[in-house]
Amino acid sequence: MIDNKKAYEIAKIEEYNYFVLRQDDMYGVIDKQGNILIEPTYTEVKIPNPEKAIFVCKENNDNIKILNSNSEELMTEYEQVEPIKLKNIQSDLMYEKSVLKYKKDNKYGLINFEGKELTKAEYDEIDSLGYKEGELLVKKDNKYGVMNINGYLMIPTEYDQISVDRYYTDENSYKDAGYIVSVTTDEGYRYGYIDKEGKKLLETEYNEVSRINEIENPQDVYILCAKNGQYGINKNEENIIPNEYQSITYNEVNNIFIVERSKKYGVRNINGEEVIPVEYSQIDTTGIYIYAQGQDGGKVFNASGEEQNISSNVQILNTDNDNYRIKINSENGTKYGVVDKDNKQLIEEKYNYIKYLSDNYFIVSTENGKLGIIDDKENQKLELKYDSIEKVYNKDIIQATITSENTIELYSKSLEQICSMQNAIVEPNEDYIKIYNDTETRYFNNDGQELQNTDIFPNNILFSKMENGKWGFVDKTGNVKVDYQYDKVTEFNEYGFAAVQKDGKWGVINQNGEIVIEPTYELNNAETPSFIGKYYKVTYGVGEIYYTDKV
Repeated sequence: MIDNKKAYEIAKIEEYNYFVLRQDDMYGVIDKQGNILIEPTYTEVKIPNPEKAIFVCKENNDNIKILNSNSEELMTEYEQVEPIKLKNIQSDLMYEKSVLKYKKDNKYGLINFEGKELTKAEYDEIDSLGYKEGELLVKKDNKYGVMNINGYLMIPTEYDQISVDRYYTDENSYKDAGYIVSVTTDEGYRYGYIDKEGKKLLETEYNEVSRINEIENPQDVYILCAKNGQYGINKNEENIIPNEYQSITYNEVNNIFIVERSKKYGVRNINGEEVIPVEYSQIDTTGIYIYAQGQDGGKVFNASGEEQNISSNVQILNTDNDNYRIKINSENGTKYGVVDKDNKQLIEEKYNYIKYLSDNYFIVSTENGKLGIIDDKENQKLELKYDSIEKVYNKDIIQATITSENTIELYSKSLEQICSMQNAIVEPNEDYIKIYNDTETRYFNNDGQELQNTDIFPNNILFSKMENGKWGFVDKTGNVKVDYQYDKVTEFNEYGFAAVQKDGKWGVINQNGEIVIEPTYELNNAETPSFIGKYYKVTYGVGEIYYTDKV
């Protein structure tokens, strides 16, 4: 039974069904059609999981009620029930999505959304553990531990402080992060380390403990730890660099540790082995080489500690393509070039800046500061006239900007122009990008192929279209369903409502083209409004939202 509780899953939200409503500084709940389910008569309303009709409603006297969609009170057998707010997580889902905490005899326990008791009310505090959704910081007898949302105690309540080491990957977020724990002694705090499985890797006997998060290997935890002012490195439970240094710095590019003892510097590799002895007055790492300054002058080493026949004025930087490296020569002013993996010169050092882009393309600039694109044979692909050039996030699309003309140009991976637009905003989405201004909206897939709004929103009934400088809506076959009369519009959102603007004021229509509210809202926020029924969305705090019809 304990093993089953040890593994937990975070609830995935597929659909938003319920939303907080605000009117006259009081709060209620609406559904996705804009119907009021809970009248706005409460000082605060929280919806921990927008798929489920569990609403935490606070009254004027601070009494808290748990209501369903019929305003029926739930979980009345508990003294007080509250949601658990997440910490250090950027999301509009700000609470644990499957559990609540309850109070009994001035102690706290855990229940699920069905009201089932997961733990007894035996804790002085239950709070979110920063960064790790699904895990809770619990306090008992003035000591802290960690419990998951199944009620399983992952770390016993025997520490004075517990914090997450903040190890993060794009794939697992903070799931693979471990815990830095501490106890209080007569000499002050002493720190230790517990891994993600709850295994103690370091006893609480160190003055300082931190994980080297730049080493992206969730199976091997590298820990910088200090004892009596002396630093060392542990790999999991093994001490691979002894605690005998005044400082240790990890260099991510070369995967090495720069160590310092008595103001002398050396290098150890990722296994803790010494590759450059601690005898240099200064060690710098720029690019793939290590530059050491000693009594006999400067030397250049590779990451394995082998001396290199290269000028100390030259730096070599890796790129995302193993075939290319950026070469920087600072002998007569800093100039950039490109070499291949064997250090064969491809582009001589004559540019003020070079950055690898993709394929065999490079972003370059000259003395006038303007940017362009060349290939590895120095053929110019984009003229050096742009103020910025960058890839659109996670897309095979290049965005180039000319500030003086307030123009954004989009290019495909093969550097064919696919769009040029003035006063434009580029909005990346998961499967496409949107570029738009007040008079035009265009869509492109991640490869730069142009799409229509009928492709982007296949479930919609109506679609925006401009004619003679005004916006209206047509159906899939192009028949006009809403006359061309608006200055701005949005596409219909997932709830079946579109915002429309006329004379600077916003209104809303439904998916049948019927007016829900004439354009009467004077909204000053920069974002284009999103509506559910007659209510528009407001984002406040750290990602929390409510809907209102009050300007």
